[in-house]
Amino acid sequence: MQGVQAQIEDLETKLAFQELTVEELNQEVIKLNRLVAHQQHQIHLLIGKLQDMEPSNMATQAEETPPPHY
Repeated sequence: MQGVQAQIEDLETKLAFQELTVEELNQEVIKLNRLVAHQQHQIHLLIGKLQDMEPSNMATQAEETPPPHY
């Protein structure tokens, strides 16, 4: 009977550690979700700024006239 009691206590100990580990992992997932959301927001801001920029005054390679020695 003491063997069964020891096994039960061992299982309870393992369960307690697993619950702690699950909670720690959950907190890490929450932190990473916040980080990803923040980074997505920053990317959207950068995309908006890039789209708002005026095009360059430089001509494209196709629009450039070749130098006179050609």
